[in-house]
Amino acid sequence: MSTPAHPPVTADVPGARSWLFVPGDRGDRFAKAAASGADVVICDLEDAVAADAKEPARAEVARWLGAGGVACVRINARGTPFHDADVSALSGARGLRAVMLPKAEDPRALGELSDALGPDTVVIALVETALGLHRAYDLASAPGVARLAFGSIDFALDLGAEETPTSMLFARSSLVVASRAARVAAPIDGVTVVLDDPSVVEAEAATAAGLGFGGKLCVHPRQVSAVNTAFSPSEEDVLRARRILDSVADGGAGRLDGKMVDRPVVERARLVLRRAGVEPAP
Repeated sequence: MSTPAHPPVTADVPGARSWLFVPGDRGDRFAKAAASGADVVICDLEDAVAADAKEPARAEVARWLGAGGVACVRINARGTPFHDADVSALSGARGLRAVMLPKAEDPRALGELSDALGPDTVVIALVETALGLHRAYDLASAPGVARLAFGSIDFALDLGAEETPTSMLFARSSLVVASRAARVAAPIDGVTVVLDDPSVVEAEAATAAGLGFGGKLCVHPRQVSAVNTAFSPSEEDVLRARRILDSVADGGAGRLDGKMVDRPVVERARLVLRRAGVEPAP
């Protein structure tokens, strides 16, 4: 198995838009996932790996991380027979940037996981249950947690609900609010299971971005480009942001295209430019 000497993925966890899952027992796909354009690769030791393949998958992921690979790893949930071995195998791995904990419900467990992993690895709390959502602010505030993520499929199962935009809206908005209140980066939305129709992931990513999410989980490389686009300002967005700042060059309120421009509008324009990698004028 070949490993890139300089992986294209650097895993800027707070700013990452696209998070691409790859099964932990498919080492032949790790480098391809890293070259997909995804901001973060998630080597999955949980749902994508059968029970009898957990041990070899764990070893495969640890080998890749030690040989120059860079990734987040979704480990098995606390309380499963595989959790402790996952943590032990990954602690200190050179290319490990984040660990995603599924079924996150206990803030203390997240803090303990962070302690076990060390200061170079952050934790992503994957909210997949009603209790996890109820405790979302506490989870986001736990030591070592960098972001929340939404496991929408499992969450709907836990509620006995259908996974529709309407039924999941409260949960999504709650995660956005909890993340902001805890002063962590915007949360990561759940997966789109439709693989053959790009318009579906485009629409779902755009909706999530409009709600205040900062990224989205992907299950196929074909989804990455649409997700990156949805969570990045367009050229039109950047142009309008510049016009807004120009309209209030004196620092006061202004008017643009028949609309009032005041401080919140100006701050929003500055945020758009920062997200586009353009530092606005002070």
